[in-house]
Parts: sequence; C-alpha cells; structure tokens
Amino acid sequence: MPARLPVTVAIPARNEERNLPACLARLQRFERVVVIDSGSTDRTRAIALEHGAEVIDFAWDGRFPKKRNWFLRHHAPATPWVFFLDADELVDDAFCDELGRVLPSTQHAGFWISYDTWFLGKRLRHGDVNRKLALFRVGAGEYERIEEDRWSHLDMEIHEHPILEGTIGELAARLDHRDDRGLEHWLRKHNDYSSWEAQRTVMLRREGRLADPGLTPRQRRKYRSIGAWWLPAAYFVDAYVRRGGWMDGHAGFAYAFLKASYFWEIGLKVHELERSSGRER
Repeated sequence: MPARLPVTVAIPARNEERNLPACLARLQRFERVVVIDSGSTDRTRAIALEHGAEVIDFAWDGRFPKKRNWFLRHHAPATPWVFFLDADELVDDAFCDELGRVLPSTQHAGFWISYDTWFLGKRLRHGDVNRKLALFRVGAGEYERIEEDRWSHLDMEIHEHPILEGTIGELAARLDHRDDRGLEHWLRKHNDYSSWEAQRTVMLRREGRLADPGLTPRQRRKYRSIGAWWLPAAYFVDAYVRRGGWMDGHAGFAYAFLKASYFWEIGLKVHELERSSGRER
C-alpha cells in the first residue's frame, strides 16, 4: 500500500446520500477525509461515519464566510495540502499516483484539476472542459471574498476561486464529475447558480470591478459579456462545434444547449435586476 498522501480531503455536503458512498470509497490513500455537513436530513452523516470520515457541522448565517472558507479559518488542516472535493466527484488511482509523484517536490501553491462530466448517463469526452482550482497548500490563501449579505441561499463557494500566493500548476489526471440525482436536480441547481451569477454580475458592474485582479481571465471575459445577445450562441458554437461536443452524440448536444441556455438565463436575470434597481432609484 503506497504511503498516505499528505492531503486533507474536504467534502462539503448536504443530502448527498446518493453520491457520497462512491466518492468516499475511493479516498483510502489520503491522510484525512472530512465531510462538512450543512444539516443533512438524509443518511449523509451516517454514510460519512461508516466510511471512516470525520463529520463537521456547518450552519451558514447568510454572510461571509461560506462553507469552504469557514472550514479553512476554523478547522485548518494539519496536512500540508487541502483538496476540496464535491460528493459527486470521483478520484481514481491515476490521480492519486500523480499526486504521489508531484506533491513532494513541487513549488506550486495549488493545482488546477480537470473533470470528465457525465450527463444523461454518458461520459462527455469532448466539448467544454470543467476546471477547478481545488487543491492547494494550507495557508496559501482562501476563496475570494464576496459580501453577499443574504442575497443568496447558496451556503458554499460555487463560482468563487481561491486567491493564492504562489504559482499555480495543472494536473494531467482527470476526475469524474458524476451526479446521480438526475436531470431535474441539474436544472434546479443551475437555476440557483444563474440567479447567483446574475447578482454577482450586477454587483461587479455597479462597483466598477470587472477588471478586479482577483478575477481569473475567464471570469473577467464572462462578467463583461453576460447579457450580450451573442454569448449563448458563442458558447454553443465553441463547445459543440470547435471543441467537438458533437462527437458525444445526443448527450453532448443536450449539455451544450442547456449550458448555452444557462448563460441566456443569467443575462435575462441581470437585465431584470438592473431594471428593478433603476425603478428603486
């Protein structure tokens, strides 16, 4: 058995009994596994304990910090590295082997990780690739601070990126992003996400912060373009045509179309918020 990886895996969760068993079953090679639970009413807590994970309870008060930053501030891991993993994300031996080779000698403060998305029961091997800065050194930084002041009910950092001191690398091995809760859950979740993105877009524009150095280049392009008539079409052409989403068949088309619709929804919500703000003034 290889030596344990010097990493704390932190899994934010709420009612994840369908996804959590498969996620936890693959984490034996990590030094510590923690489930940060937001008042689950299903078997999430019991499943975590059955797999030997620690459980930490979290109750959000509607203000900063949210779940991940709260964990970093109040339960900072003793391991050199922390890896934020969602319950619907799966590691494999290739990923763990790469960590074993890279982490002992790297000078990077964190690593981008890419994910293969499963949609409508099929692994999408083409199209837009989801990437997250999910693995970083403990103490190198935390997720970007957004003063939401109760305008969102999302208690976990979703689209916020870690702001780190140091260089960022990228791992070659991919994770599987496989949510088994079905299309209805996906649509409901992305409706929540689009409302959050709209609120943040309006806030950034109102405060003149679209060039904020804390935003990644992709974030800057996104928040400048949201609401433009061409953005959903441009996303669809890029993901489905240029990046080969068409090679994933029906699932590839559905995913690209729904993600394009997601950007359209954000734009509509931004316009609605801006009109409402104008009436209030």
